[in-house]
Amino acid sequence: MSVPQPGAAQRGEQILGIFDTAFGELLAADPAAFRVKFRKMAASAFAFYRGTACLFYQDLEREQHGGPFLDDRTGRVWIHGDLHAENFGTYMDSQGRLTFNVNDFDEAYVGPFTWDLKRFAASIALIGYAKALSDEQITDLVRTYATAYRERIHALATGAKDDEVPPFTLDTAEGPLLGALRTARSLTRFGLLDSMTEIRDFERRFSPDGGAIELDAATRYKVLAAFDGYLETLPESSLSRPDSYRVKDVVGRRGIGIGSAGLPSYNILLEGPSDALENDVVIYLKQAQTPAVSGHVTDPAIRGYFQHEGHRTVLSQRALQAHADPWLGWTELDGAGQLVAEVSPYAVDLDWSDIDDPEEITAVVADLGRATAAMHAAADDESGHSELVPFSTERAIDAAIAGDEDGFAPLLVEFAHAYGARAREDHQIFVDLFRNGRIPGL
Repeated sequence: MSVPQPGAAQRGEQILGIFDTAFGELLAADPAAFRVKFRKMAASAFAFYRGTACLFYQDLEREQHGGPFLDDRTGRVWIHGDLHAENFGTYMDSQGRLTFNVNDFDEAYVGPFTWDLKRFAASIALIGYAKALSDEQITDLVRTYATAYRERIHALATGAKDDEVPPFTLDTAEGPLLGALRTARSLTRFGLLDSMTEIRDFERRFSPDGGAIELDAATRYKVLAAFDGYLETLPESSLSRPDSYRVKDVVGRRGIGIGSAGLPSYNILLEGPSDALENDVVIYLKQAQTPAVSGHVTDPAIRGYFQHEGHRTVLSQRALQAHADPWLGWTELDGAGQLVAEVSPYAVDLDWSDIDDPEEITAVVADLGRATAAMHAAADDESGHSELVPFSTERAIDAAIAGDEDGFAPLLVEFAHAYGARAREDHQIFVDLFRNGRIPGL
């Protein structure tokens, strides 16, 4: 990879310009949320990298019309869009099975499959550096990821049976992945409800503490109208009985993560699958964001396929994630696309803080390579969106890699080291801009 290497002052101006394009409108609307976001990003080079997909894709723009392993098919597959080492975790799928897989599909889109792999590879370089691994060890980790991805894609492309390429579940996962699944299994719906709600007059309501924001009548009405629109986007199998439509309470949400600063969001408390209060369901409704990658994919047919960003996020997640959240849907509020999904009691993110042994890191990275391949393979002509991706993605990717087997892993290794170094330097530039009041609006 040959990423431009401008001086710190010039690069700082580039970063400010890209931030203004990506965040300017939201930052102007809610500067306080972005102060929180930017302080989180200032904590480490990896946190900065997580929050700057916009910068990453600007640096990759030169590849939008081609690149190694990309052709008319492999340059047009469903991709995660923000695939880094912390965007993996557990969820309860629509079949009631706890699964470890890729999560957080807010940036998902249709584009080159190598962009996912490069974004992940650079994240591993950053994690490895933070854990004081040598350049050689980081190289080995990226090679491990590339090899695991390549082997799983080939197995899927050549018709491997389900028991030969099983998902990561309580029966098949090992190490930290199994640990995350076991932690998720120990969690309960009652525990989640207890942390967010209380019983008043024999009915469950959101508690006033815990970050809830009481809504005025007009806003509540708009949210409930949006909820009615959302119900029309759900599969018939999602709601087990008519009472599941009944809304018990609605509140605004506080507590904004790195990726959603400035975006309005709400929690809705619903009647569960039975009269028992411990079975109630909490869903969230949040304004979906424009994915950073979309500005660097020029095909108008892709943008035209989606009604709005909420629609895009949901279709992308359903394409990329087998047996997705049965409450996953979309709607509109004040003319903006909204993503709607369950606040799951069983969501546990992969925690890298205690994964320090090089052998354990290697095993985890290999598993994440397999999970990435399974994600890309799920999003093919059988995903229900053959107008966009009218072919088998695993076979297309397998054929592309087969054309240059020896060049696949080195491509990711070179990129990981180069962009990891770039991100560490950018992080320091960003911290200096932020602490010296150079970011407009803050």
